[in-house]
Amino acid sequence: MLGMTLADAGPRLLTELLLLALLLAAVAYLLGCFNGAVIVSKYILRDDVRRHGSGNAGLTNFYRTFGGALTFAVILCDVLKMAAAVWAGQLLLRYWGGGFWAREATMFLYAKYWAGLFCLLGHMFPCMFRFRGGKGILSGGTLAILIDWRIALVVWGGFLLLFLLTRYVSLGSVFAGVSFPFLSWYCYPDPVVVILAFCAGGLVVWKHRENIQRLVQGKERRFHFHRDKNTQ
Repeated sequence: MLGMTLADAGPRLLTELLLLALLLAAVAYLLGCFNGAVIVSKYILRDDVRRHGSGNAGLTNFYRTFGGALTFAVILCDVLKMAAAVWAGQLLLRYWGGGFWAREATMFLYAKYWAGLFCLLGHMFPCMFRFRGGKGILSGGTLAILIDWRIALVVWGGFLLLFLLTRYVSLGSVFAGVSFPFLSWYCYPDPVVVILAFCAGGLVVWKHRENIQRLVQGKERRFHFHRDKNTQ
């Protein structure tokens, strides 16, 4: 049991675990800072997506503003950075401290949630782009896939259903953010998992607070599969 491992570890190994957690948090955050929408718009299109439309550095605003095949580059960047963060967590756990913590299967699950949370923080608040990032739905959805197919099925299924029925990306995103921690709780009733999942899902919902207000007021914009010329 993990509790027995922690109790028997001693100060030295617990210190190593803390250092591991801090190192993984730093790596995952920095990976998250590579915001696809900002990088593609600033360094390829010589523009900044945050100067247009909603001002958000996310996939939806990028597509509405610029459209085109480069949207797939944004998707690829935001998916790969989350995958890299989770992979880094698994790798560090396996080799850090002689692999002591890798003996516990639960630690690999913790590492996924921990790395995912800090990658989301990097995406939302990138230090290299003045802490103005995206809302984390694509990276968060990638995290759900990497954690458990059951969680991903409900999160993505609900998102797509609400989006297709209403054409509100934000409505599906809020559902994903709200459902993620409860699904994590159901699949892995572990206090550490639940806390990390609620932090991650809460961040997604909090970043959509203005969208929620517009949805309530009936002022939220619907998504259309064409470039929005009004954002130029």
